[in-house]
Amino acid sequence: MRRRLTLLVAATTCLVLMAFLVPLALLVRQVAEDRAIGRAQGVLQTIVPLIGTDELALAVDGQTLPVSVFAPAGEVIGQEAPRTPAVELAALRREAFTVTTAAGRELVVPVVSGTGTYVIRTVVPHAELTRGVTQSWLALAGLGAALVLLGLVVADRLARTLVAPIADLSAVSHRLARAELTARAEPAGPPEVREVALALNHLAGRIQDLLREEREHVADLSHRLRTPLTALRLEAESLRDPAESARLAAAADDVARAVTTVIQQARRRGSEQRTCDATAVVADRVAFWSVLAEDTSRPLRSDLPPGPLPAAIPADELAAALDALLANVFAHTPDGTAFEVTLQPRPDGGAVLTVADEGPGFPADALRRGASGSGSTGLGLDIARRAAEASGGALRAGSAPGGGARVVLDLTRP
Repeated sequence: MRRRLTLLVAATTCLVLMAFLVPLALLVRQVAEDRAIGRAQGVLQTIVPLIGTDELALAVDGQTLPVSVFAPAGEVIGQEAPRTPAVELAALRREAFTVTTAAGRELVVPVVSGTGTYVIRTVVPHAELTRGVTQSWLALAGLGAALVLLGLVVADRLARTLVAPIADLSAVSHRLARAELTARAEPAGPPEVREVALALNHLAGRIQDLLREEREHVADLSHRLRTPLTALRLEAESLRDPAESARLAAAADDVARAVTTVIQQARRRGSEQRTCDATAVVADRVAFWSVLAEDTSRPLRSDLPPGPLPAAIPADELAAALDALLANVFAHTPDGTAFEVTLQPRPDGGAVLTVADEGPGFPADALRRGASGSGSTGLGLDIARRAAEASGGALRAGSAPGGGARVVLDLTRP
């Protein structure tokens, strides 16, 4: 926009200057010609009173222009010159006129005396006709260039005052897109741009209010689950079989922890950046799911790095994403299906988490949110995808080399 405004002003300035400078340049040339011809006519007029006197030859020789006087008897006084058709015509018609020739402008003035008609002739060369025109044209061109440069500077300053507020609005909109809900635009520039800035600030505030209400609503709904979970735990503790009681109590504790995590995530600020040790989180969740894998006769192979592996994702979100992927393995593959969990560092930092199984693989629309081919909610893969994208990474799903499903989470570095 800034470049277009500058080009528009430059084009307009050039058109205006051409409309004024071209006629002015032609006028300068015409004035120079008229000045030279007028000076020559003045010279001729000084000679007219001396026709037929003894001072004529002296007056003709003392002029700055080459002057020739053609006497009736054919004698030429002054500079020798041929008797041109203009001289003949002037003597015949007894009229003064100007003729354009190859040498310049030829001026002839007839003077009638008692002995006949004298014709005074002079030639104004082209150099005299255009004296000072080139310098004037160069001055006009310099003036035009200076005006164009001045117009470009003014246009650039004006365009900057228009573009800067728009660029600020763009930057604020990108910050809002990155969940920086506290970003606000400074109203500046023309009234229309200030109005847009105020509208964007109002929209950002409204979004912040709506998200706050949504978080609190989710937190309230999650908190309501604590009552039935407490009742479930009490029922589990009342069982006579200690092993069965411990198993149900542990399951109730897991659900309680999941509810607590949902509350914490709902109340977490959108702009908060958190990291975790991906190795520790994945090792903890693999240990948890290995018990269920053993109960269902599922061979589990895990490959984790020996040391810490930082990733730009909160620990609870990474755990929730891995739980969702492993829950899909248990829900959509038959008992005894082998699966593996691998975690590897990325060359540019971060981590790559891979979950693969030897089951039937994904249905065609498995990556669409809410879609499931086996009666589930269809949100497992979407939870993992959103967790990866929130950290700047991505999710890739496809078929494993030996058949079955394979999901890869790319996690960026902090």
